Amino acid sequence: MFKNTISNLNRIRQVAEVLARYGFEDVVTNTALRRLITQKRRGSWQHAEKTVFETTRWERIRMVIEELGPTFIKLAQALSNRADLLPQPLIDEFEKLQSDVPPFDVTLAKQIIERELGRPISEVFTEFEDVPLGSASIGQVHKARLLTGELVVVKVQRPDVQEKVRTDLSLLHELVRLTAGFLRNHGLGNPQDIVDAFERSMMKEMDYTSEARSMDQFRKLYENYETFYIPKPYRELSTTKILVIEFVSGCKISDREKLLEWGLSPATVAEKGMDIYLTQIFEFGIFHADPHPGNVLVRPDGTLVLIDFGMVGKLTKQQKYAFAGVFIGMARQDARSMALNFRRLAVTADIPDMRRFEADLNDLIEDFTTLDVKEMSMSDLADRLQVIIYDYKLQVPGAVFLILRALVILEGIGKVLHPNFNTFEFVRPYGARIIAEQYSTENILSEAQYTGSQLLALLTTLPTDVRQIMRKISRGDLRVKVELGGYQALMRKADQLVSRSIIAVLAVAFLLFSGLSLLGRYSPEMTYYRGMPAVTWWGFSITSFLLLILLILGAKPERK
Repeated sequence: MFKNTISNLNRIRQVAEVLARYGFEDVVTNTALRRLITQKRRGSWQHAEKTVFETTRWERIRMVIEELGPTFIKLAQALSNRADLLPQPLIDEFEKLQSDVPPFDVTLAKQIIERELGRPISEVFTEFEDVPLGSASIGQVHKARLLTGELVVVKVQRPDVQEKVRTDLSLLHELVRLTAGFLRNHGLGNPQDIVDAFERSMMKEMDYTSEARSMDQFRKLYENYETFYIPKPYRELSTTKILVIEFVSGCKISDREKLLEWGLSPATVAEKGMDIYLTQIFEFGIFHADPHPGNVLVRPDGTLVLIDFGMVGKLTKQQKYAFAGVFIGMARQDARSMALNFRRLAVTADIPDMRRFEADLNDLIEDFTTLDVKEMSMSDLADRLQVIIYDYKLQVPGAVFLILRALVILEGIGKVLHPNFNTFEFVRPYGARIIAEQYSTENILSEAQYTGSQLLALLTTLPTDVRQIMRKISRGDLRVKVELGGYQALMRKADQLVSRSIIAVLAVAFLLFSGLSLLGRYSPEMTYYRGMPAVTWWGFSITSFLLLILLILGAKPERK
C-alpha cells in the first residue's frame, strides 16, 4: 500500500511537471498540485523548436496527453466522442491522437497463451506466425492455424497492461480529486463520473470474453443475412486475456481498385454498407461503433465482413425513437419536434430558454435544407449538432456521439465509392420505418401494458405508504428534511457576522465593566497602578484584546 502511494505521488509529480512545461502552470498553481512541484523542476516551456505559446491551448492539451501515455490517450479518444462535455476545438485535437505502440516479444505472447489455456501451444495450433498482424496499447494480433485446419487470428493481451492501466486509473482518480474545483470552474461539472465511466470501459476492454459475447450476439442477429458476415469467435479457446477468432480475408471497403478488379460495383458496396449499419442502429439498437475502413472488409463475392468488436454501442427502444425523431423533425423542417425529441433523448435536459433552443435548431434546419444534395455533409451536421448539445449542456447518451462519428466515417467511405452518396437519403426511409414502429399497435399495447403495471404497482403500495405516513403523524415522528442550495456563501457570511457581533458585545461589556470598576470601593489589599485599581486594568486589557481580534477578522480576506 505504502509503495503504491509513493509510486502515485511520483507519477502525479511527473504529470504536474508536464502540465507546467506545456504552459498549463495555472492548472498546477491553482490546485493542490502546486505542493508537488518546485520552480526549479518546471522545465522549459518549449516543444520541438518553438515555444508552446505559439500553439493553441487545445494543441497543448493534446501534447500533454501524448506525453502522459496510452491510458491518457485512450481517455482522450473516448472523450473525443463526447461533444456534450468538451468544446469542438479540443475534440478536433483529441481525434488526432494515435495509440499505436510497438509489438511485444512473441515469446511472451506464446507464454501468455500457454498459461491461459493450460497446455503447450503445439497442442492448440499447428502454425503460429511470429510477426503480429497489428499491435495496440492493450494487445496484439497473430495469425495462426488450429489443429483442425481452420485459419484464425489470436488477440493476446500485453503481459503488464492490467497493472499499468490500474495504476493510471488510480492516478486519474487522484488527479481529479486534486483538480476537481479547477475543472468545475472551467465547465467540466462531473469529472469524477467521467473517470468512473472510463474505468468501466477500460476494464471491459481488457476482458476479451466481452468482445466474444458481442460477436456471438451480432452473429445471431444477422444469421439470415447472406451478404453480411461476422467472424466466428472460438469461445472454448478464449479467456479474458486471449481471444481466438476465425480468420477472414478480404480487401478494405475503401479499396475501390480491388473492388473493380473483382467485378464489384463500388456504389452498390457503399449502399449495402450503409444499409447494414442503419439496420444495426434503427432496428436492433446495437451497433459496431468503429466502422473505419480497416474494420470493414469486402470478400470477392461482395459479402461485407465486420471485424474488431472491442467498441459496441447500444440504444434503448426509447432512445432509438428519440434519436430518429431528431432526424425526422429536421427532414420535416419542424424545429419544435427536434427540440422535444432532444429533450426525450437527453438523460438530463435543463434548458432555461426553450424558445432560444428552438430558434437555434431552426437556424440549423434552414442552413441545411437550402443546400444542394452534393453540398450536404454529415460531418458538418454532426459538428453543428454537437455544438448545440455542448452549448445547452444536454447530457445525451454516449451512444449518440458514437453514431454521429460512425455516420461521418461511413459518409467518407461512401463518397470514395459512390459519386452521388448522400447519407440523409439513406436515413430517411429508416426514420419513416421507426415512426411506423413507434405507433404500431404492438408497441402501443406494450407501452400501455408497462404504464398499467406501473400504475398498478403504485395503487398497490399507496395504501401502505399512506398508512405509514399517518401513523408517523399521529406519533409526532414525521420529519421533513429541506436542503437549500446556493446559500453556502450567505450562511458563511451570517456565521461571520454572528461571531463578530458576539466579540463586539463582549468588548463593550468589558469596557463598561472597566468604567464602572472605577467607582467601586476596594479593600486595602487591592493593587493600584497610575491611580486605577488592577481590576480596571484587567478589564481594559481584555477589551483591547477583543478589539484586536475584531480588527484582524475585519482585515482577513473572505473565502470564496
